[in-house]
Amino acid sequence: MRSEGQLENGEQMPELELIRSPDVERENRIPPGQRLVNQWPVLHYGQVQRIDPSGWKFSISGLVEKELWLDYREFMSLPRVRVLSDVHCVTGWSKLDNLWEGVSASQLKKLVRILPEARFVIVHAAGGFTTNLQISDFFETDVVFAVKHDGKPLTPEHGFPVRLVVPRLYFWKSAKWVTGVEFTAEDRPGFWESHGYHNRGDPWKEERYSE
Repeated sequence: MRSEGQLENGEQMPELELIRSPDVERENRIPPGQRLVNQWPVLHYGQVQRIDPSGWKFSISGLVEKELWLDYREFMSLPRVRVLSDVHCVTGWSKLDNLWEGVSASQLKKLVRILPEARFVIVHAAGGFTTNLQISDFFETDVVFAVKHDGKPLTPEHGFPVRLVVPRLYFWKSAKWVTGVEFTAEDRPGFWESHGYHNRGDPWKEERYSE
């Protein structure tokens, strides 16, 4: 039986690239109105989504030359990175030094040709949940489709099998149970954004709620 980090031929897997989110380099890492916590609170709307990976698919749709669907095995075979980031929840807690492992958002540029008119990304998740991002925020170097947190696979409560992590924005933008992304020319507010949350969500500007 091969151990974690070992290929089927017995060779060791190459060390994954470690990306440090710029915010972990700040002298003061706690944004205004936040408090530091050590545990990782579980927060979501509705029930925890229990997803069978054998039936899970990831779609890349919208303003792309050719839409693409990946099953779980295909997605998990994509190159991975590790991202060290802080987490800031709009409810007021922050958790520092989270180590994520997964597929960089930038990897999607290698899978499809995104059309020039695309300006926004709509992230789709199980249960009909969506969140919206500017394309520039989506393709920041530290944005990752995470499958692990601190070396362990995600639990259903935290987004198994795949959750998006957008370290520089409030954590509701880091959608759990992701099923795909859609590139659009026009912005389209997601679930929380349609219920009074700020459209962008920069924690350093305290962009918590809409006016």
